[in-house]
Amino acid sequence: MISAGEFRNGVTFEMDGNVLQVVEFQHVKPGKGAAFVRVKMKNVMTGAVTERSFNPTDKYEPAYVERKDMQYLYNDGELYYFMDNETYEQIPINQATLGDSFRFVTENMDCKILSYKGNVFAVEPPMFVELEITETDPGFKGNTATNTLKPATVETGATVNVPLFLEIGDRIKIDTRTGEYLERAKG
Repeated sequence: MISAGEFRNGVTFEMDGNVLQVVEFQHVKPGKGAAFVRVKMKNVMTGAVTERSFNPTDKYEPAYVERKDMQYLYNDGELYYFMDNETYEQIPINQATLGDSFRFVTENMDCKILSYKGNVFAVEPPMFVELEITETDPGFKGNTATNTLKPATVETGATVNVPLFLEIGDRIKIDTRTGEYLERAKG
C-alpha cells in the first residue's frame, strides 16, 4: 500500500476502480487545521485529468503499468498488429486505442505498448520520426528568410506544416507529441 503522503510525480495507484497517475503534487501545511496533499492526477485509461486533496495518511493500492517495446507490423481494417520484440508473439490492438500521434507511425517502427493487468490502454510512438514528403506545393530556392509554412503530406498520409523550401521526396523530422515539423532529416 502507498500513502498519499508518499505521492510523487509518475506514481500510479488504484482508486475507486480507476488507475491514476500523479501528474503534480503539493504538500500543504496550513496554519490552522491538518496537513493535506493536493494532487493533479491523470486517469491512465481515459486520459482525463482531475485535481483532488488527500489526507496524507490515506492508503491506496499501487498500480503497476507495464510498458513494453513492440514493433508495429500492419493493420487489417480496425485492428493493428504489433509484435513483441522478445517472444515474437503478435497482438492485435483496436484502432480506438491508438491515439492521434499514431498517424506518424510506419510499418516496422517500434512503439511502447502500455497495459494494466494485461489490458492494453495506450500506444506511444517514438517521440521523433523521420518521414518522406509525398505531396506538397513546389518549393522555391531562397525561401528560407520567412517563417511562412505550407501543408505537406508525408508517407503515412498525415499532413504537417513545413517551410516553403521543402519539396516532394525530402525527408523531415517530426515531433509525434505535437505533430510539428522540426527540421530537414540529415542524410
